[in-house]
Amino acid sequence: MDYFSVFMMSFTIALSGALMPGPLLTAVIAETAKLGFKSGPFMILGHALLEALMVGLLILGLAGLASNPAVMRSIAIIGSLVLLYFGFSMLYSLPKLSLKTKGKSPKSSNLIFLGVTVSISNPYWSFWWLTIGLGLVLAAQKQGLLAVLIFFAGHITADLVWYSLVSWGISKGREFISERIYRGIILTCAAALISFSLYFGSAAFKPAF
Repeated sequence: MDYFSVFMMSFTIALSGALMPGPLLTAVIAETAKLGFKSGPFMILGHALLEALMVGLLILGLAGLASNPAVMRSIAIIGSLVLLYFGFSMLYSLPKLSLKTKGKSPKSSNLIFLGVTVSISNPYWSFWWLTIGLGLVLAAQKQGLLAVLIFFAGHITADLVWYSLVSWGISKGREFISERIYRGIILTCAAALISFSLYFGSAAFKPAF
């Protein structure tokens, strides 16, 4: 893939994960209600620092895997199955999805630190990076360091755009997106995840993989 494709694929997959309700969304909503718009961007900064560390560890500790076709094929297959599962899970959850998240945010005066702690305490985060994230990082690494940086930029941009939009809407004290539009976005992202799953799954069986 070219660099633009790497960025867009990374952005779309990350956005699909960010859109789903979870601990980070709950914390951003709760903190924004207390501290205003800055909550979203600053918490994502903490989230980004943690993910930069994860990408670095994946590259340094698993760099040799990128040159092993059998390992890369296995990672691609596992990643495609996980993407497929997440895609159909999003479709299944559509009728119940809502942005009216109920829950309490951990107390912290440091939004960056809160972004780190909420992310690392979420089992889904670790699972994502050790399956989907690992496959994407290693695939990008085969194209060089610049491709890895572009992958990371696409990933973090998706998080920053979505959570900043959430913070902006909450800080303005009004509904900024209807439930129907929100579910439509989720439906689109679910379809994208399933498509990416098929792409990675089929690529794993190509002789040149």
